[in-house]
Amino acid sequence: MADANPNPMANEARRPLSPHLQVYRMTLTMFLSGVHRVTGMVLYLGTLLLAWWLIAAATDAKSFETVSWLLSSIIGQLVLFGFTCALFTHMMGGIRHFIWDAGYGMEHPQREYLAQMTIWGGIILSVVVWIIAYAIR
Repeated sequence: MADANPNPMANEARRPLSPHLQVYRMTLTMFLSGVHRVTGMVLYLGTLLLAWWLIAAATDAKSFETVSWLLSSIIGQLVLFGFTCALFTHMMGGIRHFIWDAGYGMEHPQREYLAQMTIWGGIILSVVVWIIAYAIR
């Protein structure tokens, strides 16, 4: 028996094979998926910065003084604050995924609350750590 349409894929070839960003409305959880990846990359760069500081401390006083001067400058402080924000935001995203892996927080209101707490938790923890650091200093 012959098909009425010899090539059934012909009609499907004109539309996307899977939905793309133009189809979906951006949600907070979608945005945080990208943020989690970006903060992971920032953590790699921050780890290199930490390694540079440790190597300079192990090398000699001049090297350590140079790194310490750079990190204590305004730009260095902004970089370190960004690293701290990336660290806590990435950690909060990991906790959110841990909660999801346990089977909780997948429904609409809880999912949005967890996403908001990821953002606010990262910001609040970063600010608290820096306030404590400056108070101790």
